[in-house]
Amino acid sequence: MKQVVSISLGSSDKDYAFNTEFLGQDFAIRRMGTDGDLEKAAKLLLRMDKEADAIGLGQIKYPYGIGPRYLNKTKHRKIRDLGAQVQTPVTIGSTLRDVSFEWALRYIEYKFGNYFSNARVLFFSGMYSYRIAKVMSEFTDNLIFADPILENGIPKFINSLKDLKAYAHSAHEVLQWVPSQRLTHSVVPIKAWNDYILRKAMQKATILVVPNYGFDDYLKNASLEELGGKTIISATVDDERVAFLKERGVDVIIDTTPKILEHVVAPNVLEALILAALGRNRDQVRADDLLELISAQKMDPRVVYPSGSPKRVNRFAFVIHPLSKEFLKKDKSVEVLANFTPPAFLDAVEKVIAYAPPWVYSRVTGIKSPTGVETEGWLLTVGGTPKQMLAHDPEFTYSRLLQAARMAKRMGAQIMGLGAFTKVVGDAGVTVAKKANIPITTGNSYSASGALWAAADAVRRMGLIKIEKGRRINAKTMVLGATGAIGSVCCRLLAKAFGEVYLAGRNTAKLLAMKESIHREDPDVKLTVTTLPDKYLADMDVIVTATSGVGKKVLDITKVKPGCVITDVARPLDLSPEDVAKRPDVLVIESGEIELPGNPEMKNIGLPKNIAYACLAETIVLALEGRFEVFTIGRDIEWEKVKEIYKLGLKHGMKLAAISGVNGVFTDDDIAQVKKLALEARNQPIAS
Repeated sequence: MKQVVSISLGSSDKDYAFNTEFLGQDFAIRRMGTDGDLEKAAKLLLRMDKEADAIGLGQIKYPYGIGPRYLNKTKHRKIRDLGAQVQTPVTIGSTLRDVSFEWALRYIEYKFGNYFSNARVLFFSGMYSYRIAKVMSEFTDNLIFADPILENGIPKFINSLKDLKAYAHSAHEVLQWVPSQRLTHSVVPIKAWNDYILRKAMQKATILVVPNYGFDDYLKNASLEELGGKTIISATVDDERVAFLKERGVDVIIDTTPKILEHVVAPNVLEALILAALGRNRDQVRADDLLELISAQKMDPRVVYPSGSPKRVNRFAFVIHPLSKEFLKKDKSVEVLANFTPPAFLDAVEKVIAYAPPWVYSRVTGIKSPTGVETEGWLLTVGGTPKQMLAHDPEFTYSRLLQAARMAKRMGAQIMGLGAFTKVVGDAGVTVAKKANIPITTGNSYSASGALWAAADAVRRMGLIKIEKGRRINAKTMVLGATGAIGSVCCRLLAKAFGEVYLAGRNTAKLLAMKESIHREDPDVKLTVTTLPDKYLADMDVIVTATSGVGKKVLDITKVKPGCVITDVARPLDLSPEDVAKRPDVLVIESGEIELPGNPEMKNIGLPKNIAYACLAETIVLALEGRFEVFTIGRDIEWEKVKEIYKLGLKHGMKLAAISGVNGVFTDDDIAQVKKLALEARNQPIAS
């Protein structure tokens, strides 16, 4: 039986001894802690020479991963040099450690998909964790290094790999000769400030990279506030550390040291085990050899979920804006001033706030899919109302949306959605998607799906149209704004379900082209195009309004058939509360809103709790699915994407919300009352 011994400068309380089998050979593995006594460690090393088949040196401070070689000199250099003089293969495990760093990150990214995409990653020591940082930089730009604070007491973070290299090769070298840390630690205000900004950085980060050496010192003052919900990347995370992190609410622990034995052992033990198994000296095993062995033996990194169940949280951002100047009154300060000033005051506020940079309106938390995946995000506000957006060139709005995209990326969002009029301006998101440094979606695919979902449910609940399973509905339906982004898809969806569809818009050529396109897919449906929808309104059973006109009257509700179901998809709405009040015998619903899974928490967006606009729900669905890609942009929505986002929504627990109108949610009694009035109106003689 071969002998592998680990001589550690760590505590002797953690000593162990066990037998195992590796690569078809039997091994006895023993750890001998020396409680930091270098002389004792040196004597043990000499004593074990020739007795052991391989020796690992534990709790040795690893060399920096970057910077001049002489910076790697440590107080442990003596024991490392002594290890090079004995005949038995001796290792500190640095080669395996470096290989496992890269292997662990690439394995996790491949296995879980987009796991590190745009994550906010805080490194307690970029100098020691440089290899992790180098790999991580392929997946995210949000890298933060605390080296100046923790090594030199300087209240400054490093925010890029490039700056870390500069620090390692120049600033760090100079600072070794300046007693900055000693001085700053003796100045209470500076030390307190350093502690404060480090805690804030931990709170904002989604991933913390904590070196194994000094692990306890780095996190000794961390609480649930700093570690709750985080992912920790470290090495050799034993049961004691798992318990420590569990108490502080950590979601995921990625241990870059593979667990291939019964016990969690350090890289020095594993590398010594490999040397003994292969019968080679340390300099005879290269990084490529270790990588090949790791792959062949499936020595995968450990992923530990302290709570006991897998957890993944993806992140999104969504852009909202005031739909009219009246919405500005929701800000209490504006409301108070508006009550004591002439109407021109609100006009001035509307113009000024359109120039404001984006800001965070609300944090969104608590969304959880039945699959176990969670998502959190931010609602970002741009100040322009639709009126102000139309008063400027599209570039005016583009610039603010691109500012919002940069802000979202800095916060760690992995995808950003455009809401309301921001997805209509200019080329409907195409330019923003091309220039943004984060994937963009307008949400129009789910908006179209939700609109028809809601219309179908409303028709069923009204019960005025006979529906036979497997057959087209013998009724007439119209889409206002038929050639628009959402309207065009609504036309295609209605054509699959109804016998007659009227395509209403302003451009006859576009309408005819759409008619031909739909007929190629559904030749049996009867299609009519019109630029004068009013003359057909009285015959319609279902109407979808999907226009993008602001302040333009597109539908005369007084001409609509009693019992008609109108789905208003437009934002701002095509029908005002005053219009709706004129026809209590007509059911007007505000598109298809979506009930989110889990227990969502966010500020009021004008909908009941847990309910979101379909365009926001699309962004959330894509985040839950880990589909961080440009999904829906432009004015031509792909039918396949409408079907896909609908199916993904069902997968992640999205439900059609209670149907809402201008006065809130429709109850069964409300719908019964509309139906009653409609039947009464239909029995009345037509006025001459």
